[in-house]
Amino acid sequence: MILALNRKASHNYEFIEKFEAGLVLTGTEVKSAKEGRVNFKDAYAIVKAGEVWLLKCHISPFSHGNLSNHDPVRTRKLLLHRSEIRRLIGRTTEKGLTLVPLKMYLKNGRIKCEIALAKGKRNYDKRETERRKTIDRETRQAVRER
Repeated sequence: MILALNRKASHNYEFIEKFEAGLVLTGTEVKSAKEGRVNFKDAYAIVKAGEVWLLKCHISPFSHGNLSNHDPVRTRKLLLHRSEIRRLIGRTTEKGLTLVPLKMYLKNGRIKCEIALAKGKRNYDKRETERRKTIDRETRQAVRER
């Protein structure tokens, strides 16, 4: 079950490699995420001191929470295998590569986040992918009409 998607990511970035990561969340964050109140607008991930952190991901406060509700934009730890973290440390130091969250979903009762090692697209690349999408759409429509 998909809880949140980052639709702008595929428009703004070219994905090189994808990873599945667990999230360290509090109880009210889990309940709020299951309600689908997650926003990836400016979110990104960094590797710091051998750990991967998710920054600027907005999980709204739980609607039936109390005074001990969580901070909506707090830094959250991502859980990855040590070998994956080592690979990310090497790749994120390269110029132009960043870690972008793609989606948050439930898997076996646990909340997972799919992150991607990505390279930013230039404006002409964005126009080219839009052009290809419209051509594909038009050809599919023409085949369907025949």
